[in-house]
Amino acid sequence: MPPTFPHLHYFHESNFCSVSSMAAISLSHTLLPFPTPRHTHLQSITHQLGVPKVATKTTPTICKVLSKTSDSLSAVITDLVEEDEEAYTSTSQLPERQLADAWREIHGQDDWVGLLDPMDPLLRSELIRYGDMAQACYDAFDFDPFSKYCGSCRFMRHDFFDSLGMTSHQGYDVSRYIFATSNINLPNFFKKSRWPKVWSKNANWIGYVAVSNDETTRLLGRRDITIAWRGTVTRLEWIADLMDFLKPISSNKIPCPDPTVKAESGFLDLYTDKDEACRFCKFSAREQILSEVKRLLDVYAGEEVSITFTGHSLGAALAVLSAYDIVETGLNVLPDGSAVPVCVFSFAGPRVGNVRFKERLETLGLKVLRVVNIHDVVPKSPGLFFNEQVPPMVMKWAEGLPWSYSHVGVELGLDHKNSPFLKQNADPVSAHNLEAHLHLLDGYHGKGHRFVLASGRDLALVNKACDFLKDHYLVPPYWRQDENKGMVRSRDGRWVQPERPKLEDHSSDVHHHLNQLGLPSL
Repeated sequence: MPPTFPHLHYFHESNFCSVSSMAAISLSHTLLPFPTPRHTHLQSITHQLGVPKVATKTTPTICKVLSKTSDSLSAVITDLVEEDEEAYTSTSQLPERQLADAWREIHGQDDWVGLLDPMDPLLRSELIRYGDMAQACYDAFDFDPFSKYCGSCRFMRHDFFDSLGMTSHQGYDVSRYIFATSNINLPNFFKKSRWPKVWSKNANWIGYVAVSNDETTRLLGRRDITIAWRGTVTRLEWIADLMDFLKPISSNKIPCPDPTVKAESGFLDLYTDKDEACRFCKFSAREQILSEVKRLLDVYAGEEVSITFTGHSLGAALAVLSAYDIVETGLNVLPDGSAVPVCVFSFAGPRVGNVRFKERLETLGLKVLRVVNIHDVVPKSPGLFFNEQVPPMVMKWAEGLPWSYSHVGVELGLDHKNSPFLKQNADPVSAHNLEAHLHLLDGYHGKGHRFVLASGRDLALVNKACDFLKDHYLVPPYWRQDENKGMVRSRDGRWVQPERPKLEDHSSDVHHHLNQLGLPSL
């Protein structure tokens, strides 16, 4: 039988307050991007990890406008809300298990059998948590072509999560930023400034490595090393940039013994190429990740450790490829012969390689859980005609073709048409949006189950970089933007672009760790 939920309605009785000179109506703080009460770090983490708390019913405030039309406007908004499909927020259905006791199961030890339908509350919470870590790559990235820092991270590594207001992730320390050379033919992925004086002519920031601190490690049940990759947030043209051509993984110096194991050439080049003339890209993204994971495994030798990759869109493809590299290289194998669990939580990711890549990945024990919106076009690419959905005999015949792809791992398919909060006819960008995926996760309880928001995740986040929420929630589309486009007043009163602290490139021990891995260094 499907689980039942207390009918805690998302909208409650109205508290009215007078506003003397306004002509607008404000809905709940759970619907609009207003500041939320700050919790202590421990409160935030324990809530994320399933420590029970008492269910509460919040009462939003609707401000009454002092005008002739205020009452009628309030009635209109109330009627629109009541006419919407019923949706509820439940905080009583919290995970009963503690993550410290069940983390291996959540990390894919048994391929998530029995955890997806019905949806396991603890797994849902963890998927959203790692999804937020992927979303942080977008929120921290400087997309503005009029900024001389375009293509970089807007924040320093040591206060990354704090700068983003991610109080529930302050239990992780960012140990390294990841850069890639923009010489790769993916113009809709890389961003460059229009100004002649820039932070780097050839580099783009594409993600980070973070590790749980001692307090969070106790709650997680292990030391977690997370690698988060940036993807593409507003444009889908990067799909057309793909050469849609498979080539052997070993051709890009990844030590795969089977030449029939192939991946999309653009993903491979982005992961393995470098520019020795650029101080940020003198090491490839591959070398940066392998050396940092090796360093962290040495630092935390003797502890229980996990390695988790996450990413959205193109970042999801890079997460799968780099996680595969970790297990193929044997970096996760400890001196005693035991293996550190490696897992990928990907969102809206494309296909990465061929059937042999899928089989090799499974043989090496890499666990991949792919969260997709069934209406999103990106997970259907590349391999439009030859993929895992065609009959096996056809795939066998097409195995040697350079356009024959196969998805890896386990798929969790979500449907945005099940959410009563979202517009049914979404444009491709909205259907692909990461915040929308996290909203769908929050309301998903299994196939055929009612859409019920498990944690009451802020609806306004959906419209951060798209136009997906129904209009009567009064959340403007694409609302997230820098104040005054980042311009500030100087001491003499002039408007200027502020200087940022000098970006770190690479630590001096990268060569040492690469040599330990048997990889050639500069």
